Amino acid sequence: MFKSNRSRLQELIERFSQFGATVNGGVTRLSLSKEDVLGRDYFCEICKGLGMDIQIDDMANIYATLPGKKDCQPIVIGSHLDSVEKGGRFDGVLGILTGIEAIRTLKENDVELEVPLMLVNFTNEEGARFDPAMMSSGVLASKFSKEKMLKSLDKNGITFQEALQASGYEGERGSRLTDALAYIELHIEQGPVLAEKQCDIGVVEGVLGMVCYEITVTGESNHAGTTPMSMRKDPMIVASRLISSLHEQLGKIDEELVFTFGRMHVAPNIHTVIPNEVVFSMDSRHQNPAVIRKVEKLLTGLVLEESGCHIRPVKLWGRETVFFDVAICNEVEKSCQELSYSFHRMFSGAGHDAQYIASFIPSAMIFVPSINGKSHCEEEETTFEDCAKGADVLLATVLTLQKKFSMGGKYTLNQ
Repeated sequence: MFKSNRSRLQELIERFSQFGATVNGGVTRLSLSKEDVLGRDYFCEICKGLGMDIQIDDMANIYATLPGKKDCQPIVIGSHLDSVEKGGRFDGVLGILTGIEAIRTLKENDVELEVPLMLVNFTNEEGARFDPAMMSSGVLASKFSKEKMLKSLDKNGITFQEALQASGYEGERGSRLTDALAYIELHIEQGPVLAEKQCDIGVVEGVLGMVCYEITVTGESNHAGTTPMSMRKDPMIVASRLISSLHEQLGKIDEELVFTFGRMHVAPNIHTVIPNEVVFSMDSRHQNPAVIRKVEKLLTGLVLEESGCHIRPVKLWGRETVFFDVAICNEVEKSCQELSYSFHRMFSGAGHDAQYIASFIPSAMIFVPSINGKSHCEEEETTFEDCAKGADVLLATVLTLQKKFSMGGKYTLNQ
């Protein structure tokens, strides 16, 4: 079995962490920003040096292809270079960098694949600059309209189209990824499960289904000092009771259900004024669609008036559970076994480009542990040893897949 070069991979990770480095050891590399463009430029430079052909599509997705002996569809390794604001050094970018390390290992051992190997950087996966997340992979999968995405605004009023044109990475629609033999994405777990179980690798079987609701509680504003408590219609008090009640009821539905009250807006948000409106979000995720339906039944069945306040739940969006290709997941597991790396089969609670790519290419994901489960923060950390183990599994899986494809085998969607 081939092994990746740990020190070389560490050096590459540290080099990319300079593009958008923050003072506390994290990264701010928003999509199509100057920092992102610097990372893109270096990515292309490396890939060209490895003899890879570079193509760019109309959503600024970058495709670097290493030719194989056969002229056919490629095996694809994909991820993203963009980050959230004050994010970590590993989220997203590790999938690209382990792909580079896999290709470097192939080259130094004079291994020529039977089929092409493509490395893809997807644009605006995080959605930290432009809504929504997984924007460009979503366009490829026909989940989002390109025309609508071009109008998406960042906080400075710059449209995605303007940033796209300014970046120098606006390519041709004809370069889009439309088909491939298989798709593999390596990522940090962004959670504590692998570390808790002391497992080297997560074999990711899919992405959890989810639903997001926004609940508006409307009352009446009045003076904070002159209005008797018995005469108030205070939506903040009602909202706090509602959140507490929902927390208790949701917790009884299923022990694996996760839910978050992550956003709250209070109006007029003045300390001397009783609010007239409180709006909060409720994000809930689970593998089983029946459990998600129970969550929705609870929310849509809320009492709509309490203590003089009106309650209005509105569904913002949701997604079905995405199941990755079972046969490819099994190949990832076999690679772990051959390398004597411990593994755990699991679902991702976070969204990834793979969930959209899986709709038209047989796909799977590989997770490596996150120390203390931290991600989307400057404290995000994964050991370089675990990064290298992930690269080993990625390469071993690619070699197994290309051997099967060279003999005429194939994988089908969602086996």
